[in-house]
Amino acid sequence: MKQTMEILFSGRVQKVGFRACVRNAGLNLGLCGEVENLSDGRVRVLVTGEEVIIEKFLAMAYSCPRAIIRDVKCSGYVMTDFNDFTIRRE
Repeated sequence: MKQTMEILFSGRVQKVGFRACVRNAGLNLGLCGEVENLSDGRVRVLVTGEEVIIEKFLAMAYSCPRAIIRDVKCSGYVMTDFNDFTIRRE
């Protein structure tokens, strides 16, 4: 069953190509959503897809080069139908 999750990554996740890596992982898995930097240094991802695929997506995020993920917070989000996986710019 499709669902939308909000995922907050903290650590060294900005200015290291993490958003592009996360976007590519999502696209490779057939997921849709968006990724953006937050002013507090975290990266926020909204992702829509099957739960098992989102779990794979989370595992792939840890392999993004140069990023050091210190904490991840996942929570349910209002179901959102995205058409693509986009990077939101500041």
